[in-house]
Amino acid sequence: MTFSGGGTTHESLEEQIAEICRAHKGERGALLPILHDIQASLGYIGPQCIAPLAEELNISQAEVFGVVTFYKDFRTVPSGGSVVRVCRGEACQSMGAEDLVAHAKSSLGVGLGETTHDGSITLEQVFCLGNCGLSPAIQIDGKTYGRLDEAKFDALVANAREVTR
Repeated sequence: MTFSGGGTTHESLEEQIAEICRAHKGERGALLPILHDIQASLGYIGPQCIAPLAEELNISQAEVFGVVTFYKDFRTVPSGGSVVRVCRGEACQSMGAEDLVAHAKSSLGVGLGETTHDGSITLEQVFCLGNCGLSPAIQIDGKTYGRLDEAKFDALVANAREVTR
């Protein structure tokens, strides 16, 4: 299932949401898997998705919005071409993650949760990547890297930018 992108009409979006909901019919607690499917298809869960999804599931828009905004895995706006997540868990902090975060923000010219002006990179923070033995760690588009320093970070981000062009 894929959304047709930025030019999607409201009616088409409603039909696509209905199709995703039908795929999860009868499942207990289907809201989360449905939201994951919508985000996988569209890239984010925009405000235009809330009302049709609430109607399909016969729940309030406030409940849908609350779940979307509660879980950090869901986006309400499109992300950059690549998503860079810097771990700020205790193990990574003890190995220099805060300096790495400062470098990432400075070198990319964005804050945490923001996307670079060219749309190539979204910088996020997480509080554990499960890579504690190789701290500090980052994740780029789902792939985890450890024992990072500023030079390695810069090289990985440059590669990610190159791949998304």
